[in-house]
Amino acid sequence: MNIRLQKFLAEAGVASRRASEQIILAGRVSVNGRPVRLLGTKVDPEHDEVAVDGKLLRVRRKLYVAMHKPSGCVCSRQDDAGRLTIYDLLPKEWQNLYSVGRLDFNTEGLLFLTNDGQFALRLTHPRYGVRKKYLATVDGAVDETMLAGFTRGIFHGGEKLKAEAARLVSASRGKSVVELELGEGKNREVRRLFESQGLMVKRLQRTQIGKIKLGELKPGRWRTLTETEIRTLLG
Repeated sequence: MNIRLQKFLAEAGVASRRASEQIILAGRVSVNGRPVRLLGTKVDPEHDEVAVDGKLLRVRRKLYVAMHKPSGCVCSRQDDAGRLTIYDLLPKEWQNLYSVGRLDFNTEGLLFLTNDGQFALRLTHPRYGVRKKYLATVDGAVDETMLAGFTRGIFHGGEKLKAEAARLVSASRGKSVVELELGEGKNREVRRLFESQGLMVKRLQRTQIGKIKLGELKPGRWRTLTETEIRTLLG
């Protein structure tokens, strides 16, 4: 598939698209050995040879990874306290990936990592409304009135928290298991919803992002997303 030359340069890590346009106009770019100054030029990343200042470029392969982040693990690249990070679980050659959103230290479940900025934006920006499902185990009883309040919205800490859907999965021995579906995903939103009702979350797991489910992926393990899954998330 042909793409605009400035997009190729941006994906190759040369510069932003706008800055790449100036590089093209300056005559510093060649395609198949011929200098190119036209901004509308398109190239085939698989077959055309693109060079900047005589140096041949290669577009970085885009990676899309689904991980089951375990509890007791941070999403930072490094941790001053020496705690396990998600990057300790990845192959060394994938250290350039970054997490699409975050899960806090004690939260486990589905997490995506990528080197595709547009993919990350599509899944995290509130305007796209990509929904995420969580399974929360809490101390105490949860009733339908409380769940209805979650879906109407609750103010906590000066901020409105809201679940798109909420249902009681099970309840026994003073514990309740609740599934919540969020659209925006503010910081610690699930935990704060229950804190507003005087309840503490004992275990929290993200089970789904968009249509992609955690499934049988074990804690600490990862897999690459399929082309179909990627299209589903971007659709």
